[in-house]
Amino acid sequence: MSTRTRKPKALSLKDAFETEFARREMERRAREDAERAQQAADLGGAKALHDAVTADGAFLQTRGLSADLRRYTVSLDHKNFRIAAYFEGGKASVTLSDKRTTAPGSAAPRKQETVESVEDALAVMAQFLADETPK
Repeated sequence: MSTRTRKPKALSLKDAFETEFARREMERRAREDAERAQQAADLGGAKALHDAVTADGAFLQTRGLSADLRRYTVSLDHKNFRIAAYFEGGKASVTLSDKRTTAPGSAAPRKQETVESVEDALAVMAQFLADETPK
C-alpha cells in the first residue's frame, strides 16, 4: 500500500497578487453590472412615466403643456412653469420650477420631492400641476 503525500505548494507573491487582482476584477465587474441594471431600471421608470403622462394628449393640449423625455428625465413644460421627474438610483426627484421670474432657459426650482415609484412620481406631478392651475 503506497501513500502519496502531496507537497504543499509554496505561496509566492505572484500567486497572492494574481488572486487579489482576480478578486478585485470580479468585484469591479459586479459593481458595473449592478450599475448597468440600475440605469436600465431608471430608464424604464422614466419611459413608463412618460407613457403615463402622454397617454391623454388632448389633456396636455388643453392645459398648454408639452411633455418631453430625455434619458432619465420626464418634463412637463408650460409657458410659466416646468415640472420634471429625474430618475436615479431607484428613486425619482420631482421638481416644480417657475419660468416667470428667471432668465429664459433657467427655471428656478420652487418645490422638490423625492419618491420611490413611477406611480408616486405621477401623483406628485399631478399635485404640482394642480398647484399651478388657476382656480
